[in-house]
Amino acid sequence: MFDLATLSARLTAGEDLGAAEVGDAAQALARPEVPDAAKAAFLTAFADKGETAAEVAAFARVFRTLAIDPGLQAWEAEAIDVVGTGGDHMGGFNISSLVTLVLACADVPVMKHGNRGITSKCGSADLLAALGVDLAAPPEKLRRAMPELGFVFLFAPNFHPAFKHVAAVRKALAAPGRRTVFNFLGPLINPGRPAHVLLGTFAESWADKLAATLESLGARAGLAVVGAIEDGRGIDELTTATINRVRGFGRLVAVDAHWQAGDFGLKQAPFSDIRGGDVPANLAIVEAILAGRGPKGLVDTIVLNTAVALWIVGRNSCVQDGIEPARELLLGGAVRKKIAAVKEFYRS
Repeated sequence: MFDLATLSARLTAGEDLGAAEVGDAAQALARPEVPDAAKAAFLTAFADKGETAAEVAAFARVFRTLAIDPGLQAWEAEAIDVVGTGGDHMGGFNISSLVTLVLACADVPVMKHGNRGITSKCGSADLLAALGVDLAAPPEKLRRAMPELGFVFLFAPNFHPAFKHVAAVRKALAAPGRRTVFNFLGPLINPGRPAHVLLGTFAESWADKLAATLESLGARAGLAVVGAIEDGRGIDELTTATINRVRGFGRLVAVDAHWQAGDFGLKQAPFSDIRGGDVPANLAIVEAILAGRGPKGLVDTIVLNTAVALWIVGRNSCVQDGIEPARELLLGGAVRKKIAAVKEFYRS
């Protein structure tokens, strides 16, 4: 049996691991017969050493091969995922979930990969389920959803059975606030393999690292972003309330910038505008937005993220060109109709 202890000792000594070694370690973590104590020691040493982009990419490659294929290859080349790593503890609203609906209204295929809230009161799965998405939908239903709705939600536990063999270890390490590489894997192992990604994370150093990781994994185009707040803290979103660190990959690899609302003709918002709550609170925010009563900073943030996603997939030549079309789709009734269509689709 592969022994994690040897690699754990090397990590403790500050050594980086090669791709083959990381691959062996990832396979060991996915095996039920490997003791949890050995898994915990490896993940702790890995985080303490500091994962490199090459190591994270090697880890992601293994868990991509272990994922269940939903059979969405027909949309892979044009699709985008709008996703965050979580872990920011900032209580933001589910911005990417609304962006997903707006993009679907704009005929941009979206393969959103996500889970229930872990470090938040309402994760993407929680809100989308409340809006009518069936989290248990089988792949054949999802293959119908792509042409009919323009998006699918790939509920992570349904597609990553290997994760169950490390779940207890992750929970035990998370209890005292310890993060592991698994905190960052979700956005990298979308089983639909969309060619484009708008990825948010909570620290500037990880925006750089995840951009390099997705470049290594062969993403066609995308951005890794973090909304910087203060004292090194950040939110895993591009927002109109923050200065946003932006790093490109794929076709956009040259993008290396800080963006803020004024760069796109939008007003700087107070951070309170983009805060969310639990599921009932976020549903009320959705209704307020669609009724034209939503917080201006939040509406502008959803619009900005949509416009950026339209630019990433090549729909527009610049971000600015997508601002007003995105606003019209969000506030003009298209998203409300999309939500009604979602409920009808998953009821039938």
